[in-house]
Amino acid sequence: MADRIKIIVAIACVVLGLWGYYHFVQMSIGLRALMILGGIAAGAVVMWLSKPGKDFVVFAREAWQEGGRVAWPSRQETIRMTLIVFAFVVVMSLFLFFIDQIIAWLIKLMLSGGA
Repeated sequence: MADRIKIIVAIACVVLGLWGYYHFVQMSIGLRALMILGGIAAGAVVMWLSKPGKDFVVFAREAWQEGGRVAWPSRQETIRMTLIVFAFVVVMSLFLFFIDQIIAWLIKLMLSGGA
């Protein structure tokens, strides 16, 4: 139950930051932007204090570590794969264009009565 209250308070902080931005239109844009950033920061702190927030931080940390273990392709492999995809797209677009033209010709032939 306490975590639900913390999540509601975190959402309320963000909503209050947004409300402040739109309510205090006479203030400078910089101060109004700080209201939004403050609301987001306060919401993040409150959310971090909850169990779901802590679970998210653990998940994000593990995801970042997993991203470091990924075998990323080299520049040459990336260029080669990009060219293969590009060639495939060109071939498929030409194929679909010709199929479309044949279907259009057949429909035109059927609608004109075979003449």
